[in-house]
Amino acid sequence: MTIHASRPVPLPPPSRRPARRRRLSVTLVLLVLVGLLATAWLLVRTASTGSPLPGNVSLTGDDGGAIPDEGVPVSATDVVGVARLDPELLAAVQQAAADAAADGVELRITSGWRSKEYQQQLLDDATQEYGQAAARRLVQSPERSRHTSGDAVDIGPTDAAFWVLRHGSDYGLCQVYANEVWHYELLTEPGGTCPPLQADAS
Repeated sequence: MTIHASRPVPLPPPSRRPARRRRLSVTLVLLVLVGLLATAWLLVRTASTGSPLPGNVSLTGDDGGAIPDEGVPVSATDVVGVARLDPELLAAVQQAAADAAADGVELRITSGWRSKEYQQQLLDDATQEYGQAAARRLVQSPERSRHTSGDAVDIGPTDAAFWVLRHGSDYGLCQVYANEVWHYELLTEPGGTCPPLQADAS
């Protein structure tokens, strides 16, 4: 009887899975740490400045919400006056802008969110130029203005403002004051009926 020696069974190559898992675990830990550090930075900044936004994101170089006279694109969310608009209002304006562009009309935001200090400055300037009574018909106080809460937006140029006047209710956008064709707020459901116009801001 012949006994044959059994052939050695080759061992499988060492698995690389543990090393991959270690690398994946380290990567995940690093990502979590980066996220925690970013969150901590935002909390510290918000506590010290009242805003998580960098102080120099406005095209005008200030945090008051001032926007250049020619306005900015509705997509300019790096501008403080645009970035701090109510998200639903901004989305409605952006949708309207996309549809207006198909008609060859460019919508630009000429004013959006304003700080209370900037709103007061506008009121003071109007009072100095036109007198108190006339100024109140044009510019509201910081306590009453919907700009200071990010719930109002001014649209330009003139052809764009009139486009929104004709089509704004399709997006929930309504003209508020009869003497301000450029001023819009989100006051109805898309396709709804806008409330009656107020004569002016007084």
